[in-house]
Amino acid sequence: MEKNDEIKDVDRGWLNGAAKTITFIVTKDCQLACKYCYLVGKNENERMTLETAKKAVDYILDNRSFFKEESVIWEFIGGEPFLEIELIENICDYIKIEMFRRNHPWFNSYRFNFSTNGINYHTSKVQNFIKKNWYHLSLGITIDGTKRKHDLNRIWKTKEMEMGFQPKPEDERGSYDDVVRNIPLWLSQFPKAATKVTISSADIPYIKESVLHLYSLGIHEVNINVVYEKVWKEGDDVVFENQLVQLADEIIDNGYYQDFACSFFSETIGKPMDIHSDNRNWCGAGRMLSIDAHGNFYPCTRFAQYSLRSKKARTIGNIGNGIDLNKVRPFIVLDRILQSPQECIDCEVASGCGWCQGENYDAADTPTAYQRATAICKMHKARVRANNYYWNKLYRKLEHEGVAREKAVKHVKSESSNTINC
Repeated sequence: MEKNDEIKDVDRGWLNGAAKTITFIVTKDCQLACKYCYLVGKNENERMTLETAKKAVDYILDNRSFFKEESVIWEFIGGEPFLEIELIENICDYIKIEMFRRNHPWFNSYRFNFSTNGINYHTSKVQNFIKKNWYHLSLGITIDGTKRKHDLNRIWKTKEMEMGFQPKPEDERGSYDDVVRNIPLWLSQFPKAATKVTISSADIPYIKESVLHLYSLGIHEVNINVVYEKVWKEGDDVVFENQLVQLADEIIDNGYYQDFACSFFSETIGKPMDIHSDNRNWCGAGRMLSIDAHGNFYPCTRFAQYSLRSKKARTIGNIGNGIDLNKVRPFIVLDRILQSPQECIDCEVASGCGWCQGENYDAADTPTAYQRATAICKMHKARVRANNYYWNKLYRKLEHEGVAREKAVKHVKSESSNTINC
């Protein structure tokens, strides 16, 4: 059996069920100061200890009645998680030992998940960790596209920034060269890996060239999304739509759709929502669990203080007292109707229009998670128009070539991704 086939077998164990996602915020530090980053409180001081992590793991594994899922994703984030690779390795070793010792069902169905800026990917400590945990590992590197687009936002942190001063644009140092050098190694180890691209107002004009550039690097799946925050300017939606239409032309005319995917194009978006059959919440806030350096539990990382601009952190417990079910309950009952204005419920292109529960909370008039933020409304509608153009053009081409629709669908890679920018 080939190595990648073995990984596929592992994937079946936890992807077939609703895996529990448990996130360790191992550090709030990062080498970069990405301009669109929602982590507004990054710092070098808050680092998780192994003792805190162990207490969290013990609590989780001891409470099977609460953590009933058949599979688990142990996720590690920062900041930049690989700044704490030694700590992470110790935590992962403890998790594996304890799951085995307790004969826990998760021992045969778990995954360690990472999203990294890629700067330290080549280092011996990171590579040794990868080799050690190969068959239970999911790892993505964030690269935003061309050097021009990537370096526009993903810049190196400086001492002046830590003191509250913003550098002049000519003094900013982009991180593209430091990341792209590690892409070949990453793809040699994870050939089917996807990257995550974030779009903000300033870099909209570079969408087409960036997606095509990522394809040229050998990345076959580009998960891409606009930020949920209120950053959009008048006319951004027009430029956005034009870029996606141009990208659609390139993908279809050059046959990229046969082997490559871009999550902006999906057959499932741009339709009215049938709230009687699908009234689910968009994300898993409240069903996930995040843990910070102090051992506090959160319904999602976006409710930790370093993720919030204007609201206070919203905890649901801690490693000492466990999870407070009364604090979890408001998230469990969240659905589309309870938090959406009537305009969103009645929208003719509502499907595929998402939200971030933490951003809802942070942007709300009061400390509530039940007020949906709608800053991406125009951007979603622009995406839908471009998406319709993409599928109409693609199927006209396939019909012209004599390819039956049913057969064609099997060859078209369309992923609907709703990742949160980071």
